[in-house]
Amino acid sequence: MDLTSFNDGAQYIAGRPTRSPGGEPFAVVNPANGATVQQVELATAADVDTAVAAARAALPEWSGATPGARSDTLNRLAGLLAEHAEDFARVETAQTGKPIKLSTEFDVPGTVDNTAFFAGAARNLEGKAAGEYSGDHTSYVRREAIGVIGSIAPWNYPLQMAAWKILPAIAAGNTIVLKPAEITPLTSLMFARACTAAGIPDGVVNVVTGAGRTAGEHLIGHPDVAMVSFTGSTAVGKRVAEIATATVKRTHLELGGKAPFVVFDDADLEAAVHGAVAASLINSGQDCTAATRAYVQRPLYDAFVAGVADLYEGIRLGDPLDPRTDMGPLVSFTHRDRVAGFVERARSYATVVTGGAATGKGHDGTDLALGAYHRPTLITGAAQDSEVVQGEIFGPVLVVLPFDSDEEGLRLANDTPYGLAASAWTRDIHRSLRATREIAAGCVWVNDHIPIISEMPHGGYKASGYGKDMSQYSLDEYTQVKHVMFDTTATARKDWHRTIFGDR
Repeated sequence: MDLTSFNDGAQYIAGRPTRSPGGEPFAVVNPANGATVQQVELATAADVDTAVAAARAALPEWSGATPGARSDTLNRLAGLLAEHAEDFARVETAQTGKPIKLSTEFDVPGTVDNTAFFAGAARNLEGKAAGEYSGDHTSYVRREAIGVIGSIAPWNYPLQMAAWKILPAIAAGNTIVLKPAEITPLTSLMFARACTAAGIPDGVVNVVTGAGRTAGEHLIGHPDVAMVSFTGSTAVGKRVAEIATATVKRTHLELGGKAPFVVFDDADLEAAVHGAVAASLINSGQDCTAATRAYVQRPLYDAFVAGVADLYEGIRLGDPLDPRTDMGPLVSFTHRDRVAGFVERARSYATVVTGGAATGKGHDGTDLALGAYHRPTLITGAAQDSEVVQGEIFGPVLVVLPFDSDEEGLRLANDTPYGLAASAWTRDIHRSLRATREIAAGCVWVNDHIPIISEMPHGGYKASGYGKDMSQYSLDEYTQVKHVMFDTTATARKDWHRTIFGDR
């Protein structure tokens, strides 16, 4: 099975790749060198209609399948993904520029594990126990599929985000139309092909590769789409919610983040420094849970800044396919320029300790000027209300600010519109309990930052959205609850009828 040929079309509808006759040509570009990875045709509104129709046609059979049958296909899918792990990693790196060691050790195995998890979760759709709660009736609760799901995934983790959207939706008996980011659609298409090869019926999983304002908005507003799941920026999330509201759709939004990294004065300094570097630079900082704001209690502040700067200087930029490369380019030249703009503007009101635009050669001789590279950047001296502290940069940029009291550190951690993730660094159990209680975020790590696991939920507070990905909790997003009630008295005249007619 060849998952890596895309010449038959960049749409995957009703179990087969298809071309978009009216679609505009679009080049998927390798950001490490500007070379075209694949020429595709973008989906039109008509392609979205076809995909939704296919998903709707497949819904009765798939939603009526037993949980065991759905679980079996997902188990087969997990095996196929593992079998083709090298192909997925290579294509993921080519379209995103992320280092091959990240694709190989994080993106692909994480997706395989997610698939295996939802194979089990498909057989465990819990409901309330049946019982006689009124005395005259037996009640029970059914969990049912919602219908056709319209999902939009971002470009930073194309394979993992496709899995996060598709797996809980189909495990619960729904069918889905996924629109990946048009600049990184290839592993989503591979994932859909693997679904078919695993025995998932045609039309259950469909992928449309198109632009947000055409394919995306048409999918969100489609009358036959029952629910919308979106991962991306808060600004676009507001637009998604606005369109979905017009047709009273359920929405699931995982939006922006500006994760605080709070280091108390009793923290293990070496662990905090290493944790900050790894958590701020993973995926070139293009991670909504990446550490972006480090608040360091004043006794450790200077040593923390020096330690991070020293490690930043040693990060190896270069060819993403070289297993020694620590950090690849940003996902596109446009995004590289956006990140660079934040940094250049910050020079007027803060100190750029190290980093900035990437020039010269990488560790392996790569000409960094040919790609969308940006060096790890450390900024100090910024005000709490400044752009680099409040805005989502989504690049390899860490801003470090000092604090004095514990109260101040926690207040500053909460002082942005976002609330997706955070971490607290301390050896004191009471401090850690307070931090996890008071920081308003969907995930708070203690003495680590970034790890995620399939069994635990991922989702935000505040402007970071609502709803959960991964874990058993995500199935709450993709099911609807029905109360079923049976009369147990077998009498024609019920006592409550007297409220309408007659006397007791």
